Amino acid sequence: MGSAQLSLSYGQAYVAPERRHHRSSMSVRYPDLGQLNAKGACAVISDSIRRNSMAKQAGDLSVRGFLADYYSTPDHWDVKTSATRVLRALNGWCYSQSQCVAEGGYVSSLSAMVYRGRTAHLFHLGDTLVFRLRGAEFEQLSRDHVTDLGGYRYPSRALGMDNSIDIDYAQFPIKQGDIFLFTTQAVLGTLMPSEYVQLIRQDASDLNAACDRLAGAAVQRAQSRGYGAEQFCFQLVRIDELPDEQPDHPGRAYGDLPIPPELSPGDRLDGLEVQAVLSRTAQSRVYRVRDIQTEREMVMKAPSPELSNRNVYLEHFLLQQWVVERVKSPFVVRIMESSRPRRYLYYLMAYVEGETLTEWARRHPQATLVQRLDIVNQLGKAIQALHHRDILHQKIYPGNVLIDTHGQVLLTDFSACRTRDGGSHGDARDLLRQVGLTEHSAPEYALDDSVGRRSDQYSFASTAYWLLTGELPYELTPNRLRSHTDLEQLVYRSARTRNPEVTPALDEALRRALDPQRSLRFRRMSEFLRELRQPLAAVRQEERPGPRVFRDSGQFWQGIAAILLLLLVLSWLLR
Repeated sequence: MGSAQLSLSYGQAYVAPERRHHRSSMSVRYPDLGQLNAKGACAVISDSIRRNSMAKQAGDLSVRGFLADYYSTPDHWDVKTSATRVLRALNGWCYSQSQCVAEGGYVSSLSAMVYRGRTAHLFHLGDTLVFRLRGAEFEQLSRDHVTDLGGYRYPSRALGMDNSIDIDYAQFPIKQGDIFLFTTQAVLGTLMPSEYVQLIRQDASDLNAACDRLAGAAVQRAQSRGYGAEQFCFQLVRIDELPDEQPDHPGRAYGDLPIPPELSPGDRLDGLEVQAVLSRTAQSRVYRVRDIQTEREMVMKAPSPELSNRNVYLEHFLLQQWVVERVKSPFVVRIMESSRPRRYLYYLMAYVEGETLTEWARRHPQATLVQRLDIVNQLGKAIQALHHRDILHQKIYPGNVLIDTHGQVLLTDFSACRTRDGGSHGDARDLLRQVGLTEHSAPEYALDDSVGRRSDQYSFASTAYWLLTGELPYELTPNRLRSHTDLEQLVYRSARTRNPEVTPALDEALRRALDPQRSLRFRRMSEFLRELRQPLAAVRQEERPGPRVFRDSGQFWQGIAAILLLLLVLSWLLR
């Protein structure tokens, strides 16, 4: 007999004059077994204020956004890390969008409860209400965050209300038979705790019917007391069965798999035959493999067999596949699925027939400025695709850039990547140092300073400078810095002195993106790319040939004379 899994039931009831005018939203997500073990089941409720013209949009978006993003976080993140990062990102988006709305805003209270294993995790913002019914005990789990203004109660610490948020978090064990009630501030002043218990217990087997009883009783009580009864929202969740034991850390489906042994051409693993060894480093092994069943050629990346289980890189390895899966771009290498279940820790990428940017530059010393700028702009689009997902690559240099047989650029090797809020800058620095700093790494990595998108901008600009000039922008490479006083030795060497084709505007854009001080670089990658595209367009315009007849005035008049002479000869012959 298989082990028991977490099982739950739920019911809902909503009272509103018209569905399009509702300001509350609620949902329960019970995922498939894989995500149930890693992420758990989730119940969410949100509520906006009556005087908000964007109330419906705010309520719906907060619930849908939380559920979609929570289940998209890496499996090896714990519940608290995943939910808090999603809520902070969602809050930032709601707050920024509210600044663009003339009336109202994307502001709402929200309570989300994640049930994983034998534990419930509550995340709460604002004044939505969460209660637990255990036996005859009816207990409020959430705290009311409200402010009284002019006789009206408004939620405080709500989602989208400020650029930063303070999230209430609590976790507690759950028992079989526990019932959780999610509702809104509108019910206050209607039902007593004993009435909630009675109405729910009257027939707890049908939770939808129980929610209907609660809604009907709340409406009747509100009307009898002269309260507004136009908006009531009830959601009940019952724990039907608990798993036999608390699941191990999230991501155990991959994290507990053994590291593959050392492989050589001809060896087979999980139905994959090794064709060639592409790379062996202290941290990883990269192989070109062929799926025996489908005949597809792919690239397998696995941790080095020498790594211990507590190694920083190995802990980070689980994130790499998730990063590549999240980024959909023709300029970023694709993740591939194996035709068989994995028995070892690795991931598969599409095999690209091509060469690194280092090899391309060596084989094309006479490449034009237009060709080189085209490669630079493709690489910029790849980095933008990562940044749009709040991912830092952290190791952009010519050896990590592939150019396929059609001239398309692909960014590879995510061994140092991380999400922008994925730990402290010290964690990012330690990881990059283990993987290895390059001569294109931004100075802040060597100097223990904070890092961000503009750190990737520096590495990208350094790679572009190298491609355009064949040299580095500074005599002292940033990865050799020992103190902040060494920054004074970083004196920019103009790209125009090394390649006269580089325009003044392009040289100035490179200089700014390569500023040793991170705060002085371009604020956004898009600004830098716009500066790169302008000289590219200008160069193409100059190379475009004009009408042939105007390019040489001497040839033009010679042509006119020849035509007149021909007409004169014809006139004599036709006499």
